[in-house]
Parts: sequence; C-alpha cells; structure tokens
Amino acid sequence: MLPMNNLMLVSILSSIFVVTLLSFPSPAEAVYLAHFCPNTTTFTPNSTFQSNLNRLLSTLSSNATSPSGFYNATAYSSSSNDAIYGLFLCRGDLAATDACKSCVSTATSEVVQRCPTKKQVVIWYDDCMLRYSNESFFSTAAESPRLFMWNTQNVSGYVTDQNRFNQLLATGVSEIADEASNNDRKFATKEAKVSESTSLYMLAQCTQDLSSGDCNLCLLGAMTEVPRRKAGGRALYPSCNIRFEVYPFYLHNSPEASPSPRDRAVSPPPTKGGRSRLSPSIFIGGSIAVSVVLVASGYFFVRRRSIRKKYNIPPNQENGRNDYGTKSVESLQFDLGTIETATNKFSENNKLGEGGFGVVFKGTLANGQEIAVKRLSKSSKQGVQEFKNEVALVAKLQHRNLVRLLGFCLEGEETILVYEYVPNKSLDCFLFESKKREQLDWWSRCMITGGIARGILYLHEDSRLRVIHRDLKASNILLDGNMYPKISDFGMARMFGVDDQTQGITKRIVGTYGYMAPEYAMEGSYSVKSDVFSFGVLLLEIITGRRNFLGFHPTNCAPTLIGYVRLGNYGMKGKG
Repeated sequence: MLPMNNLMLVSILSSIFVVTLLSFPSPAEAVYLAHFCPNTTTFTPNSTFQSNLNRLLSTLSSNATSPSGFYNATAYSSSSNDAIYGLFLCRGDLAATDACKSCVSTATSEVVQRCPTKKQVVIWYDDCMLRYSNESFFSTAAESPRLFMWNTQNVSGYVTDQNRFNQLLATGVSEIADEASNNDRKFATKEAKVSESTSLYMLAQCTQDLSSGDCNLCLLGAMTEVPRRKAGGRALYPSCNIRFEVYPFYLHNSPEASPSPRDRAVSPPPTKGGRSRLSPSIFIGGSIAVSVVLVASGYFFVRRRSIRKKYNIPPNQENGRNDYGTKSVESLQFDLGTIETATNKFSENNKLGEGGFGVVFKGTLANGQEIAVKRLSKSSKQGVQEFKNEVALVAKLQHRNLVRLLGFCLEGEETILVYEYVPNKSLDCFLFESKKREQLDWWSRCMITGGIARGILYLHEDSRLRVIHRDLKASNILLDGNMYPKISDFGMARMFGVDDQTQGITKRIVGTYGYMAPEYAMEGSYSVKSDVFSFGVLLLEIITGRRNFLGFHPTNCAPTLIGYVRLGNYGMKGKG
C-alpha cells in the first residue's frame, strides 16, 4: 500500500493528466495562414499533369515523417513538359513530429481545393509550408510571393524601453539568420530577455536545399520586412521565413537532425525474466515529466490559437493576393466627380504637400478607402508625356517597396494620379525635422535602407522591364503606417526592354541636383549606376540626418555630405 503522500502525489498527477487531455486535442489541427496561386499557369483536369500532381502530393504526404522536416520530390511521365516539382518544410522544432505530419497531410489535401488547376502554388500554415511548380525551383532562393503578418498589439504594451526591444530584435534576428545559414538544418532560434517580465523569442529558417549564401540572402531580405513597434510578426517567403514573438511559440528542446536508421539508439535488452525493473522514483519522476510536457503542450496549443486571433494579414495578402497582378491602364481611370467628392473638391484641409509637379491631397472614397491624389499643375514640368509614362510604368510595377498606383484621371484640364495613401508622408519629413528625427532609431533606419534597396533591386533586375528611376531622393520615399519605405514619383523614370540595354543619353536633364550622378548632370548619360549614386547620397542622409544640399559641386564655405566622406577617406589614407 502506498503512503499517504504518494497517494496525494498520484492523485494530483492524475488530475493534471486528465485536464490536459481534455484541453489538448490530438492531433492538433493545422492552422491555415494564406496561399498564392496565380492564374497565369493552369492545367486541364484529368490530364497527365494532374496525374503527376496527385503522385507528387502523395509522395510528399507519405514522407512527412522525414527526420529533417523537409522533403522535395519530382513527378514526371514520359514527357518532360508535364513534370512537376514540389517540397514541404515543417518548422524546425517540429521535425519528425505528429504536428509536422498532420500539417503536411492537411496541406496536400487542401491545396487542390484552394488552387484547383493551378500549376504554381505556395501555401502557408502555422507549422509548415508546401510549394509546387511546373518549373524547377530546387536550390534556388525565391523571395516572392511574400506574406507578412504582425501582432495587432504594440510592443509598448509589454515593455517601457522600446529602444532596447528594437536593439535586441535587430541583433537577435541577425544572429539567428547567420546561424541558420550555416547549419545543415537551416534553422535557428533565440531567446532574449527584454525586461523582468518580458522575453523576446525569435526564429529563422530556410528550405534545406539552399546553399548557405542563398539562405543568408533570403533571410536578409526577410529581415527588412519584419514589422517594427509590434509585439510580434513574421515574414514568410517561399524559401525562408523569420518570426518573433513575446511568448514562446516554438519548442525549446527542438529535435536535432535525426541519425540514420542504423545509428539510432537501440532499446536495452530486458532483464532476466523478460521484465524491466523500474523503481518507484523513476515511475513518479516519469509521471511528473509526462504531465509537465502535456500541460505545456496544451497551453502552447491554446495560446497559439488565441494569439493568432490578434494577428492581422494585410488585405492585399488574403487568399494569396500579394500585389502581383497587373491591370490594364484603361481599368484604372477615375472620373473627376469621384475624385472631387473624395477630396472635398481639393480642399486646403485635405492638402498633404506640394512639389514641382503639383499638389497632393488626401481623399476618402465612398467605400472608406483612403487615397492620395496628385493633382498636376498646368505649369507643371511634368507634361502629358511624363504623365502617361508614370501611369503606364507604375501600372506594370508591383512590389512592396513601391508606392501602389490606384488610378488616374484625364478630364478637361485636370491631370490627376491616384495612389495608395501612405500615412507617415515622406522620409524627408523625419530625417530633416529635429523632433521627428528622434523617432528614427538605428533599427528603423536600417530597415528603411534595406527596403529602399530592395525596391531599387526590383526596378533594376527583377521587374518585367528594367527601370531607371532617375529621381531617387528623400522626398520621394514614402513611409507607411509601419514605417515601411515605398519609392514614389516615376514621372522621370525610363524603361528598357528585356534586352541587355542598361543605359541611355538625354539632352533634357531632370531630377534633383543633390542626388544626381556627375555623368548624368553634366553629360546627360544615365544608367542603373545613376540610381545607385542617388541611393548612396540618400544613405548618407539617412545616417547623418543632414541634407546633401549642393550635390556634387563642392565649395569651400559649404562642403557637401559627399565632400565630407571624401575628406574622411583622404584623411584616413593620409594617416595610414
């Protein structure tokens, strides 16, 4: 007979066990986040391609117990045109668990319902992601389509020292990105103590087919998209992802890369008589351990579902819409009456700013959507040709770090562009105003710089047409509610086709001298290097918080930022 103390202990453990079983369903349901499947590539039902797709999904599902939590495969028939490539990736701490298996199983069954007859698909769940395509993408880092999520609660509700939070987040994310890039699992987590009551939990992961370099580049891109001033957030790419929270969302003792079957530990043989002898202390200790694990798991599951309700997915990312569709220019046309109603007939109270081309007003459409209306002045340097250029160009460009064109109006003497409304105005309002400059900590400046760079890279390398902006400056960098940068004002941009042309010459010099490359300002020669030069000037302004007033023309009484840099370099060389 057990002593009274032991009976009480067993009773308590039994109660915990029962309560935990009631609160922790098994297996846990897969929490769907979003999917993306463009209409540009489709297949015919009951075709060879569909047969290959079914075989691929079956293969992925049957390998969901992979020790690494990652698996890729190819299904094809006699014709290579019907080949399909696919993979799944479970969160690193869930590799070889029932949660991974359940998530992959759900994904392979739901994806054909969410994306019927689509050849290219990415679908994200809380515990895994699945991707397939009719084009091989293995060992290649893909940064689009992308999904961004953030906790609707601000970090100010958890900590008083937000600068410390931002510093720990920036440092921690950088560290785990480096760690994940350089290990075989392509996975890393980190915990940082923000205050006595709050800790920061961070995770970075890549698909395991990527090289260290490609994984690092992918994660660096994701880092620029991590939301600031929020208590949690994530950036999900097809090839990598980053997440942070103020609660533990991953298992601390995540499974290591499992050994091969021949290396797995073998259970010890039974003792004489065919039974293993277990002492009461081992039994009680094991019961406690199991109960603690079950309680923790139940709490984790319930907490995960409640936290998810606090998350927000931007409207343009629901159902996989990720601003990658294009519209015809004609479909973007607004009538003047709609715009006048939205802006209260261009009221001074709605005025946001004024530039060389005209005035910008804030407006609200009948459906409640806020817009920015750029009303070009009759004496504007931007003529009809520049206007048409901007409409045609921006309608083709779709990127998170480019301002989104909603429409235009050409009616009577009015020439109007309608853009998405960006509440924090332009970067120069923060950089060059002493009070607002304090809001730009180094983390924010780093993220803004990275976002601008990604926008330029898209224009130069990743868009359908190679684009040279020719007027990159602080006033043309808009900041949204989360301080994400968006490049705007494409009236002076130049497009090149899909050939190798990357430069041109013009007799009409346009732009802002403080940001112009010398060869463009003096000779009219422009190329992608012109934008890179402008970006360099912009970078100096972001770092110093000072304007580069006089461009490339140095004077003794007022040296430029570029001049200071050159003097610094010469001084360092002289000391060397």
